[in-house]
Amino acid sequence: MTTPATVVNVGADLFADAIADQAVAVTRVDWRPPMDGTDADLATLAADPLRRTANERALAAMLEVTATLVDVAPASELLGLEPGQFLHAGPPIAWERASGPLRGALMGGAALEGLVDDPEDAAALFESGTSVSLEPCHHRSTVGPMAGVVTPSMWMFVLEDAATGRRTFCSLNEGLGKVLRYGAYGPEVLTRLRWMRDVLGPLLQKAVRAVRDSGQGPVDVTGILTQMLQMGDEAHNRNRAGTLMLLRDLSPAMVTSGTGSADVAESLRFVGGNDHFFLNLAMPACKLALDAARGTEGSTMVVAMARNGTDFGIQTAGTGDEWFTGPAQLADGLFLGDYGPDDANPDIGDSAITETAGIGGFAMATAPAIVRLVGGSVPDALATTRRMHEITLGENPRWTVPVLEFQGVPSGIDVTRVCRTGILPQINTGMAGKQAGVGQVGAGLVTPPAEIFPKALARLAELARERAAR
Repeated sequence: MTTPATVVNVGADLFADAIADQAVAVTRVDWRPPMDGTDADLATLAADPLRRTANERALAAMLEVTATLVDVAPASELLGLEPGQFLHAGPPIAWERASGPLRGALMGGAALEGLVDDPEDAAALFESGTSVSLEPCHHRSTVGPMAGVVTPSMWMFVLEDAATGRRTFCSLNEGLGKVLRYGAYGPEVLTRLRWMRDVLGPLLQKAVRAVRDSGQGPVDVTGILTQMLQMGDEAHNRNRAGTLMLLRDLSPAMVTSGTGSADVAESLRFVGGNDHFFLNLAMPACKLALDAARGTEGSTMVVAMARNGTDFGIQTAGTGDEWFTGPAQLADGLFLGDYGPDDANPDIGDSAITETAGIGGFAMATAPAIVRLVGGSVPDALATTRRMHEITLGENPRWTVPVLEFQGVPSGIDVTRVCRTGILPQINTGMAGKQAGVGQVGAGLVTPPAEIFPKALARLAELARERAAR
């Protein structure tokens, strides 16, 4: 009896399709040449004796972190922000190059802080630059969704790693649509932000501290992330289960806080009606984990991906706080109402920290319903998670994907693997209107600009050559 022939096809599928049409078994290998100009740097890092163990240490450090919610307090108290100081998402940028949604959020933030009466008047304030300053959230252990603007009076979640005491921070989530983080600054936006400052923030502080100081201990954010991935959330654009579990943990303490019943009811209504509320806990939890890997000499693991609406930047464990940047890309997805591609700003926000940690777009297989928001199909979602394993150092055994036999999410983006395969990280994202004041126009899928990975690779190879010469 003759054994049927098996053909291995590497690269393009044209030949494989022709062979398969003849009822011959075909094994398809998705191979691509390395990114242009990376051969020498890839060879240098392949020969670096430190790289393998450094990446093992970086990944292990990330996976060991457990994030708990220990406090809620104003940014002025936690971060030392003073009047006129603003944090923003993404790598560093000046007002002159700021995108429409970032400008809109800064203008609204200036009005919230009383620096101007009318947000429209804030443009001149930022143009002069005499009494204001801009700084990335990441530079102060913070992350911010979309524009990511943080002002001194905004209340922040405080997450802590119990083993080390390290902390990260994030503002409270406003919801969707016309909100500050999408660049809107109308009266309804400022009214909501003032209510969050005067009512919601202080109430959450009482509840979080009460839970923290009780016998049960602080809210286990990492544990909630573990559960929500089993319940259909991917923790970037779908956080419904996570938000409800947070309410489960905090609502009794909110009710017994001594706050007036009307304010408690309105706060519960606001959080319960905002499926994205937990995103602002998922993000700092991911940053807390990834920051544990920072400063690992020789590691090629990515520890941050962030966008300011103009530039997309990454940082790696082995290159300190240096940013490697390229132009932010337009997302491909679904639009709200009559909005279309011409209305959308390039990608913006620190929320890609979720993908950097292995959830969000990397965990689409655990939340196939996400395609109804960001586009694509269920098979696409499954394929995306599988594909991301090709550019990561390992898996997270804590965060698993049921439909893939409880395989851990792909974790630890490796610059060398991205450059060697040409596969770019997949990100789920919201889309902000490109004009200041518009707000959200849609949601979709996006990847980083390809050129930032060879830039990081070149720097990592340079450092490896310096070590070899010592």
